[in-house]
Amino acid sequence: MAAARTTPTPPGSLKRIVAASLIGTTIEWYDFFLYGSAAALVFNKLFFPDSDPLVGTLLSFLTYAVGFAARPLGALVFGHYGDRLGRKKLLVLSLLLMGGATFAIGLLPTHATVGSAAPLLLTALRLVQGFALGGEWGGAVLLVSEHGDAKRRGFWASWPQTGAPAGQLLATGVLSALTALLSESAFVSWGWRVPFLLSGVLVIVGLWIRLSVDESPVFKAALAAAEERKAAAGAVEKMPLVAVVRHHWRDVLIAMGARMAENISYYVITAFILVYATTQVGLSKQTALNTVLIGSAVHFAVIPLWGALSDRLGRRPVYLIGAVGVGLWMFPFFALIDRGTFGSLLLAVTVGLVLHGAMYAPQAAFFSEMFATRVRYSGASIGAQFSSVAAGAPAPLIATALLDAYGGPTPIALYVIAAALLTVVAVACARETRHSDLAGDDEEVAAGRPVRAEV
Repeated sequence: MAAARTTPTPPGSLKRIVAASLIGTTIEWYDFFLYGSAAALVFNKLFFPDSDPLVGTLLSFLTYAVGFAARPLGALVFGHYGDRLGRKKLLVLSLLLMGGATFAIGLLPTHATVGSAAPLLLTALRLVQGFALGGEWGGAVLLVSEHGDAKRRGFWASWPQTGAPAGQLLATGVLSALTALLSESAFVSWGWRVPFLLSGVLVIVGLWIRLSVDESPVFKAALAAAEERKAAAGAVEKMPLVAVVRHHWRDVLIAMGARMAENISYYVITAFILVYATTQVGLSKQTALNTVLIGSAVHFAVIPLWGALSDRLGRRPVYLIGAVGVGLWMFPFFALIDRGTFGSLLLAVTVGLVLHGAMYAPQAAFFSEMFATRVRYSGASIGAQFSSVAAGAPAPLIATALLDAYGGPTPIALYVIAAALLTVVAVACARETRHSDLAGDDEEVAAGRPVRAEV
């Protein structure tokens, strides 16, 4: 039987798919990042008031890390059903779960009201957030990747990736506006709840948009081909997870290694920086938030440019530029922050995020191209989200602990550099994937033959 093939999606339809994925991922990341910023700024006071300020921040970041711990479970569950039922259905469910949990955080009683139950409730809702995000990323990038063609896949698939800086921009912007407009006491009392409750409105908009898009044509073709194989040979497809472990284990390990520098550097630059700049350097919360706000805007703008460059040079070269660049930037990064001016902090954050974008932009196409269609949601999600437990989850926690133990930024810089070296090794071991045919690998998996992308 010939492998299932699909015709490229018309440009107008592709743009609608990209817009739907971007808006959805922006809302999801807004919800997720909002928690991170609030953890750095206010949760230590509201949910862990019996601790000293730095220990309270550590405990606050610990609940932040719990959300990452749930992401692999979300990747497994959403990946399985996304490969069985389709990308669109699972993306709608992930948005509902994420939005509902975020809205509920805005209604939570604090430690002053219900005591130790408050951090427990906060942790439970953070788990739901992590579970939802673990399933969101894979579906969003696959929906775009599988609608486009290989020639510009890196560019188009990078647009859902801009949902991360867009969500960061939105979350930080709302918090920045509230801290500017409200007194410290008003913000701590009730103002912090406003951006969480706003998520309810955003979810309604996101659902309306996501329900209007079509299922991936590559997935529909692969599903039809699988049904034909089942009817002809009576064979039942293996579970996606089993197929991933059997045929794509090397790709999963490469994806996990590739994410180490990308994930760790991002949360050091955008979340830990709020702690370091305010407690160590003495800058105001408003100054720190504004630099992340401007840096996120630049980050949003450069991601599609890096994605387009990956279509010309390949996924691996662009990814390596980012990994090496972030590693080299860490000592200048902290040196600039220690100068204690708005301009130096802005330069440190912005350059760091531009270099991060060189890893994050090609990641969507790169990971999508590693896996066959009927296991792609599972493979890409597992590779991306399992690494987050060791990378993004503990990054602010480790950075804060290193700051507490050593009183300076050198160990934190070395921590990020070590992650960058690991990512360089992983990407150097990967095959180039930019000419891969996303519709052509499933029969290889069904026949028990290893899958290899074009070089």
